[in-house]
Amino acid sequence: MTIRDSVSATTEPMTLAFEVTVSSVQELSPNFRRITFGGYCLRDFGVRGDTLDLRIKLMIPSLAEDGTEIPLPVFEMAEAGWYREWLAMDPAVKGSMRTYTVRQARLDEVYPEIDVDFVMHFDEPGHAQTKPGPAANWALNAKPGDAITIIGPNNRAAHCFTAEIYSGIEWRPGLAQRVLLAGDETAIPAISAILESLPHYMTGHAFLEVPEAGDFLELTSPADVEITWLARGASIGRSRPHGELLREAVRKAVPVPGWVGIKAADGGAGPEPEDVNVDVDILWETPTRMETAEIQATKNPDMPSGAMPFYAWIAGEAAVIKDMRRYLVRDVGIDRKQVAFMGYWRQGKAEG
Repeated sequence: MTIRDSVSATTEPMTLAFEVTVSSVQELSPNFRRITFGGYCLRDFGVRGDTLDLRIKLMIPSLAEDGTEIPLPVFEMAEAGWYREWLAMDPAVKGSMRTYTVRQARLDEVYPEIDVDFVMHFDEPGHAQTKPGPAANWALNAKPGDAITIIGPNNRAAHCFTAEIYSGIEWRPGLAQRVLLAGDETAIPAISAILESLPHYMTGHAFLEVPEAGDFLELTSPADVEITWLARGASIGRSRPHGELLREAVRKAVPVPGWVGIKAADGGAGPEPEDVNVDVDILWETPTRMETAEIQATKNPDMPSGAMPFYAWIAGEAAVIKDMRRYLVRDVGIDRKQVAFMGYWRQGKAEG
C-alpha cells in the first residue's frame, strides 16, 4: 500500500447525517425557543474542543396536503458529498435545509444531546415583514419524539488532518487578547457559546441586539468581556430599526480616528472593502475564507491572520453587517484578517 492509499484509507468524512429526535422543548423568552435533540448516533457528533459558533444543517421535512410530515429520505453520505446528494433527491420529499448554531452539546452522556436555539419571528411594527421560514414553522410545532435529520461534524475526523478544514466554525481569534462580538438575535446562540469558552485573560465587549427586553438571557464568561444587551422594542417607548442600536454600540466601542492596539504602524485608515450586493450575494468574509488576492489587499499582507492583539466577530442581518464591515475596515482601519463578518440573513427574505 502506498502512502497515498494509506491516507485515503484512514481519512474520515468531515460530515455525517444524524437522524435524531426531539427530547424537549423549552421557551427561553418571548422570541427564543430551545429545542433539544437526542440520539445515540450523536456519539459520533462533534469537533475537537468547544463547539463555539459551530454551524449545522437542519433538514426540515416537507408537509403533505393534510399537514402531516413527509418522511425525509435516508442520506447515504456518498463520496460526491451530502449537498449534491440532497440536491439530487426528489423535490417532493427532500424537505428544506436551514443553517443553525449548536448552543450546547452533551455528547459524553449515556444519551447524547445537543441544544439548538430558534428565533421564532422577525416581524416588528413599522418594519419590513418577513414570512416565517420552514424551520421557524417546524420549531413552533415541535414536540418530543419528532424526528429530524442533522448534517454535522464527524468527531472521528477531529483526530485526523481533515479537522483543520471543517468549515462549521469561524471563531479563530489567534493571539488576540481583546475581542469584539456583535450580533442580532440570530447570532445570540453563537455569541453565547463563544463567551462561555473564552479564556480568563481576554477582555473586550459583546453587544447583543434583540427584539425586546424579555429576550435578555443569563450569560456568563470566564473572560473580562463586558456583555451589553440592546432591546429594540417597546420598553423604550418605541421600536428602533433593526441594527441601529448595534451599529451605535460598535461605533462607540471602536471610535475613530484611530484606536490603540488595532491600527497598523502608519496609523492610516484601511482600504475600501469590495462591495457586496446583499440582496443577491451572501456577505461572508472571514480570515479562514479570504482568497490570496484579498489578503494581499489588506493593511498587513505579510502578517498572518490571528497575529494581532484584536479580533472581532460580527454576525446578523446582512445590510447591518455590511455597514459595520465598511466602518471597521475603512474608517477605523482594522486589518480584515482580524475580523469575521457574516450575514446570517437578509431582512425581507424568509429565514429560519
